[in-house]
This record gives sequence, structure tokens and C-alpha cells, in this order.
Amino acid sequence: MGYLVGVTVLWAFSFSLIGVYLAGQVDSYFAVALRVALAALVFLPFLRPGLLRGRQRLVLMGLGAVQLGLMYIFFYQSFLLLSVPEVLLFTIFTPLYITLLDDALFGRFTPFYLLTAALAVVGAGVIRYDGLDGGFLLGFLVVQGANLCFALGQVGYRRLSDELPASLPRHSVFAWFYLGALAVALPAFALLGNASALPTTGVQWGVLLWLGLVASGVGYFLWNLGATRVDAGALAIMNNALIPGGLLVNLVIWNRDADLGRLALGGAIIAGSLWLNEWWVKRRAAVAA
Repeated sequence: MGYLVGVTVLWAFSFSLIGVYLAGQVDSYFAVALRVALAALVFLPFLRPGLLRGRQRLVLMGLGAVQLGLMYIFFYQSFLLLSVPEVLLFTIFTPLYITLLDDALFGRFTPFYLLTAALAVVGAGVIRYDGLDGGFLLGFLVVQGANLCFALGQVGYRRLSDELPASLPRHSVFAWFYLGALAVALPAFALLGNASALPTTGVQWGVLLWLGLVASGVGYFLWNLGATRVDAGALAIMNNALIPGGLLVNLVIWNRDADLGRLALGGAIIAGSLWLNEWWVKRRAAVAA
């Protein structure tokens, strides 16, 4: 859980950096490709190809292609179809996808995880719901594509990790994850990117370096590692903990308007869903013992 909490704080800062210094100023496809390339550079020095079999390498690359590459393509396209509040609202369904996919991949069904994930969705909705404009169905579907990609990447990594030896140093193979994402991000920039909208200031380059080396590099490694060390319910809930975290950072540092009452209420619901999940997991373990 410590990994997930730490990365939540890290990514909460990243969202504000993107919104203030990059959005509408730097080509999004270039930003994604550079972030993924820098993240790959962080882990390439540690790569030991012989630690994974051929199929395992392909699976890890596929997870990177889906969780990072395809997810970002869907996500950035959604801003062409929806307002920012609508995009943020529609991302709250990720916990439900995580619980359903995790049960499907591990061959079980856990209704209680759906309950706690649904509570996290309600909490995020309390924070973010600002009404909807008409004609948003296509945009909703595009955002759900991004949500599914992010959820599938997390759950897929949990499933792959379950097959790997516990002694395997995960940092020595994680470069495959970013190489898979790069195989999607580079063609996307070549086909859809705008080469005339590259960074023009030192601040923009600095933000991209931070996002690539730290937020994407260290962040996704620790997030996926944390995903293997908690139950599906906790992982699902933590996906929506990013929303109040991002709002708090934005409010404190950049003094953006936020409804503090809704933020507190929604955050309390998310925290309550996490507490309820942990209580149930401990109770089930006690009964099994």
C-alpha cells in the first residue's frame, strides 16, 4: 500500500504540472513519446533479458503497450470530444473495471470488491460531478477505452507477476514494459503528432524530464509493483484516490477554485471505502485461520 500512496502523491503533482505548463502548448503525442522514451532509459541499464522467457517478455511488452501507449492515445483524444470536467468525471469508473478484470483473470468472483469499488466511484463523483453537456456519448466511450486500458495493464501485471519467481528482481525486467509502450507511442506521434508544437521553454523541457524520468519511469514501476502486493479491492479504490489528491495539490500550490465541502465529503467516502475493504480482508483472513 505504501507504494500506491507514494505514487498517488507523485502523480497528484504531475497532473497540475501538465495542466499548467504543457496542455495546449506542447503536442500531446510528442509529450507521451518523450515520457515513455525517458522512462525506458531509466530501466534499460538494469535490463537482464535472460531473466524472462520469450512469452513473458512479449506479455510484459504488451502490458506496457496497453497500459501506457493505448491508454494515452484514448485519453488525449477524449479532450477533443469532451470538456475537462466531463473527462475527469468519466475516469471514475476505473475501479469497477479493475475488480471485474481481476476476478476474470484469476477465475473468481468477489462481490464485496464491487461494493467497495462502487463506493470509491461515488466518492469521486461527489468531488467531480459538475453536470454534462449534450452529445457526449462518443467521448464517454473513448474515456472508457482509456480506463479499460489502464485497468487491464494493472490487472495483467498482477497476473503475470503471479507466475514469476518471488526472487526475480522486477527492476531488471521492467524495461520491457516501457519498450512495449514505446512501440505504440512513437508511431502515434509520427502519424498524429504536430512537429510544430514542440517545447519552446526551459520550464517545459524540465517538466517533461520530470514526468518522463520520475512520474512515468519511477511512478509506473512502483505503482505496478504495489498492485501486486495489495488485494484487488484496495487497488481499485486507490485508482480514485488520485482525484482528491490532484485537487488538493492544485488548490494549495496554484490556488485553483475547488469546492472544499465536496472535496472533503468525496475524500471521506473514498477513505471509508478503503477502510471497509481492509476490514473485510482482515476479517476474511481471520475466519480462514
